[in-house]
Amino acid sequence: MRIAKRIMVVAGLGLAILGVASLRAKSSASDGQHEIEAFNDEFGRAEQRMDNAAVMALWADDGVSLLPGMAPVAGKKTIARWMDDIVSQMQGYRMVKAENEFHDIQISGDWASEWAMTHQIVQPPDGKPPIETHGKMLLVMHREKNGEWRIKQEMWNAGERR
Repeated sequence: MRIAKRIMVVAGLGLAILGVASLRAKSSASDGQHEIEAFNDEFGRAEQRMDNAAVMALWADDGVSLLPGMAPVAGKKTIARWMDDIVSQMQGYRMVKAENEFHDIQISGDWASEWAMTHQIVQPPDGKPPIETHGKMLLVMHREKNGEWRIKQEMWNAGERR
């Protein structure tokens, strides 16, 4: 009888430990979900301001951007240089709208992915008609040693209006 009781106690403790571990994993995933959502909000604000430095602060040093019709743009410094070159050709332009509708956040340990439908409206100077773009974006992110999420890989392509 004592052995049966001990087995039940040990089994009960084992189930309790598994339950706590499961709750911690769910809590950690939930925390990660909120962190990614906050990351997305910051990404959108930086994009809206056309603030390349703020956007690049969200990238990992070894990040890679995959854009249509171009070779991969690899490395944070190279991506920043490419973005600065684009913006330097857009003197007087301003972002009227920058929307990213993120979906399907997936988190596995220190890695996360998500995809988004994007919509941007940029107003050129001198009353020229606005430029409107729609696209699809995929982000792969990594939680760095300091605990912050950074973009490791980004893929964007033009899409249709929603």
